[in-house]
Amino acid sequence: MRSTLTISLPQEMRNEVSRQAKSRRMTQSEFVRQAVQEKLWEDAVNESVRVLASRARGSGLRTDGDVFNTIS
Repeated sequence: MRSTLTISLPQEMRNEVSRQAKSRRMTQSEFVRQAVQEKLWEDAVNESVRVLASRARGSGLRTDGDVFNTIS
């Protein structure tokens, strides 16, 4: 199911969205959806890294070598 989200952008950003979408042969909506999805994915990956790094340090894993030695 889709729903509409209305956002406000500075004119310069709006122009850049338009240019970038056009250069990729996408609608502006498709371009913004893709940008939002990429940002959500990036944030999820960064959060996973943050949580896993904390757990690894708690387990005594400090370096890539420590990890390699543990899984070898």
